[in-house]
Amino acid sequence: MLTTAAPAPTSVLDQLSYYRASASPAPDCPPLAGDEAVDVCIVGGGFTGLSAALELAKAGLSVRVLEAGPVAWGASGRNGGQICTGFSKGMGAFEHALGKEAARDAFKVAEEAKALIVERVDAYNIDCDLTWGYLLTAPKPSQLRYLIDDCEELADYGYDKATLLDKAQLHERLATSVYHGAVADKGAGHLHTLNYAHGLARAVIAEGGAIAAHTPVVKVEPGAKVKVVTATGTVTAGQAIIACNGYLGKLMPHLDAKVMAVASYVVATAPLGAERAKALIRDNDAVGDVNFVTDYFRLTADTRLLFGGRCAYSGIDPKDLAANMRPRVLSVFPQLCDVKIDYAWGGYIGITYNRLPDAGRIGPNIYYAQGYSGQGVALAGMFGKLMAEAIAGDAGRFDVFTRIRHAPFPGGPLRRPALTIGMLYYRLRDMLA
Repeated sequence: MLTTAAPAPTSVLDQLSYYRASASPAPDCPPLAGDEAVDVCIVGGGFTGLSAALELAKAGLSVRVLEAGPVAWGASGRNGGQICTGFSKGMGAFEHALGKEAARDAFKVAEEAKALIVERVDAYNIDCDLTWGYLLTAPKPSQLRYLIDDCEELADYGYDKATLLDKAQLHERLATSVYHGAVADKGAGHLHTLNYAHGLARAVIAEGGAIAAHTPVVKVEPGAKVKVVTATGTVTAGQAIIACNGYLGKLMPHLDAKVMAVASYVVATAPLGAERAKALIRDNDAVGDVNFVTDYFRLTADTRLLFGGRCAYSGIDPKDLAANMRPRVLSVFPQLCDVKIDYAWGGYIGITYNRLPDAGRIGPNIYYAQGYSGQGVALAGMFGKLMAEAIAGDAGRFDVFTRIRHAPFPGGPLRRPALTIGMLYYRLRDMLA
């Protein structure tokens, strides 16, 4: 019997995000009431869970999604909206873990993750401001070598949409002098993350699936039939999927040991207007840097600058998030000193110790995927699809990732302070030239 102690809401989590303020209406997903039986019960109503539910419902299985808050209350409704290529650790880590052939299979999965977004946006008419173009930038001259290696690695995997930009070329596209070069990736981009999630939820319901929002799970009982217990009812299922990622809490202690919930913070400015926005980021690219503690930003459809970063490993959130983030925004774009911040919010990123996704089974009929380590906008949806494939009888692609060995974070009950201390090294490394 496994019990939960989910993270308590904090003021940062409760703050109104730009996404919540501007989102299309969510479908009606009333809380669970009573007991029911389905083929598959999915715990977590973000990209992973909704994607799995959509695939399973299309295949004719009965499916029930249980979400603790509103649809996509966790990372899927809070993140920077950036669609990235590959994996955060790069392909070398996959080669070391799985060998070159399996690493190539993993890269194909990551590429399909981006195509899957396009496919679903088109198939279900999801209005989520999907835009292509991404700049991976180097804040230090010494990091230009990383950009060159990144381009060469992508080319080795058959990817032809990435090109190097020197500082002058980058400055033509991005109105800041803090970066020394970039990789311009035409195959990566950005979207309105919550509108995309709401579109997936509508698609799940249209295909015959069921979603219960505001239904936190308090217990998962493994067995020949999995019993998922909430305060208002139970779901008994032949198969279950755990799709909580950084919001897992202590629901599944075996999984919790291998994923760390790291806070990341985002702000959105007041609208800049079309002319000023284009002068800031000429081609409407998403932007991220190569630092270990990364900054990331993009424009929204209504010409705001959405700027994220400042990961917190300590579990202690800033008291005034907007004031805390403002200097970071101005360090990149000092010309925005007259622009106010309209929204500030935070959420959890699920990271693994080796920064590779963690996927597997608990017993024969409980599947899980987590730890996308900052690249979940694309990967989460794809891992939902892989789990659906496995449940439907084709586990080949899913099992590529189950072969990766994941160590728990060191330190046991002291793992968070230990990681916080360790992160000081990386913060200092990012600051040094």
